[in-house]
Amino acid sequence: MLAISDLHVAYGGTQAVDGVDLRIEKGRTVLLIGANGAGKSSLINAVIGLVRAARGLISFEGRDIGGLSSDARARLGIGYSPEGRRVFPTMSVKDNVLAGAVRLPGREQGRCWDRMVATFPFLAERQAQAAGELSGGQQQLVAIARAMSGGPKLLLLDEPFLGLAPVWIQQISAAVRQMQEEGLTVLMTEQMARPALKIAHDGHVMRAGRIRRSGTTAEIRGAALAEEYL
Repeated sequence: MLAISDLHVAYGGTQAVDGVDLRIEKGRTVLLIGANGAGKSSLINAVIGLVRAARGLISFEGRDIGGLSSDARARLGIGYSPEGRRVFPTMSVKDNVLAGAVRLPGREQGRCWDRMVATFPFLAERQAQAAGELSGGQQQLVAIARAMSGGPKLLLLDEPFLGLAPVWIQQISAAVRQMQEEGLTVLMTEQMARPALKIAHDGHVMRAGRIRRSGTTAEIRGAALAEEYL
């Protein structure tokens, strides 16, 4: 579904991603693990189009998307939940979630909301509340629901567990497992290796902009846990 070849991303004189090759098959959940500054978020941002690749190819379902805007990539079926949640704080929870489904007709938006409530039941209770008043974990769930609401084929989750209590990590993990049952493809980045390894199929350990180790999560577990404490 997603193929990345010889990807380079630079900020000024800093090489954030340095020649990464990566393939993700449909229906797989793939984890990018690494310490802060490893290049994980830069790679995700290049896939969604928030940063421009200095070199390399990004292909989605066989199509080169390197020259497309973020909006165009979203229309192709790539959803994105950014690091740090970034909800619209003064908007209601429901409006935040449906912001990801603005291209859908009104009736479809209603069905989308019902699906998100089935996945995240607390949304129904808090739907009229301003998203900025929620806890960090609740905001993260709202951000993920917003990314899912457009019905993506590929969902990008950037550090979904960052700074969250175990109860919220468990709920996000349960949501990812549900996505897996529905056949959604997921690419997630994470510093917290232990909970992430429990839900991903495959993993890649990143350091200094390069992939250092790849395999199933069982195969890379030792390297991933070592990277978590660097």
